[in-house]
Amino acid sequence: MDIELRSGCPINLTMEVLGDRWSLIIIRDIMFGNRRHFRDLLTHSEEGIASNILAARLKRLLSLGFISRRDDPSHSQKAIYSLEEPAIQLVPVFAMIGAWGRRHLPVSEELSIRAQLLEEGGPPLWDDFMEDLRQIHIVDPIGGANGTRTSAVLAKLTAAFLEVREKSSAPAS
Repeated sequence: MDIELRSGCPINLTMEVLGDRWSLIIIRDIMFGNRRHFRDLLTHSEEGIASNILAARLKRLLSLGFISRRDDPSHSQKAIYSLEEPAIQLVPVFAMIGAWGRRHLPVSEELSIRAQLLEEGGPPLWDDFMEDLRQIHIVDPIGGANGTRTSAVLAKLTAAFLEVREKSSAPAS
């Protein structure tokens, strides 16, 4: 594993792996946005990641075993990025970070609805989501990327996000 071992503290080591500005955002976009190609990760980033930073973080996440990369059979010059088990097991961490952010920071309704649903659903929803992620990223990554294998939990989270987005962009009557 390519990490600096300043100490054996689990919090320090986790921060060495995930504490940079972009790693959790990239995992979030793959996990919640099902963005599986470099171009999707680059152009649909809410935070506007630069291409060289994205390439470097993907390379690091690959080397750490958080994601995998395989050729996309539908396009010879594309690769599909998939979550591996260590990243999938971050679902409860994302839920807790999202819940904390909703309570203490000026979040938007649109971008926090998924965090709200994860918090409300608690560990049973997290477990269902992690199982769905295993199916669309590990068992059938090609089907997960092209939409032939889907996640019921991700569909629910996405529908809620789109509903809030539509509501917030509708003209006031």
